[in-house]
Amino acid sequence: MTTISSEMIRDLREKTGAGMLDCKKALTESNGDFEEAVRLLRQKGLATAAKKAGRIASEGSIGAYIHMGKIGAMVEVNCETDFVARTDAFKELVKDIAMHVAAAQPLYLSIENVPQNILEQEKEIYRAQIAGKPPQVVEKILEGKIEKFYTENCLLQQIFIKDAEQKKRIKDLIAESIARLGENLVVRRFVRFQLGDTVKE
Repeated sequence: MTTISSEMIRDLREKTGAGMLDCKKALTESNGDFEEAVRLLRQKGLATAAKKAGRIASEGSIGAYIHMGKIGAMVEVNCETDFVARTDAFKELVKDIAMHVAAAQPLYLSIENVPQNILEQEKEIYRAQIAGKPPQVVEKILEGKIEKFYTENCLLQQIFIKDAEQKKRIKDLIAESIARLGENLVVRRFVRFQLGDTVKE
């Protein structure tokens, strides 16, 4: 049995933002395996987030990010109380999402926000690209291409630019923040500007 030191607990807390007792429990369950403990805490965070998802989030703030005066983004993130909206953790989350929007150029907030006509157009293009293959193969390839479209264009499905190695999506970042802050959090809307976007030759 691996001895769980206070230093191990502190390191895990800094990495995940989870409470001290939760970190100690995760390290004990994983027999001191740090990465396994992180995975256990993330699983718990997602479960916690799912329980809180139905709660009303009407507070929050609007964050902005400007890159070299040429690219800008604004995002509205809601939480349940003004108390949480004032915390550094929440402010950092809003800033991170605004920065991500500026860099990753999402077109839609979520899968549900993709217009049906756009989705059908994409499917037609993909079907033309893979014409001639067996029907069952076509459907499998089509499914993969649609998933890639969502990952590239829907904010919540995109891989967070600051944690690309872990393949963490924006929706995972929000779920972890819900577990950490103890309130339901919702990305309500966003807008992105790029200098010269509306200029026509």
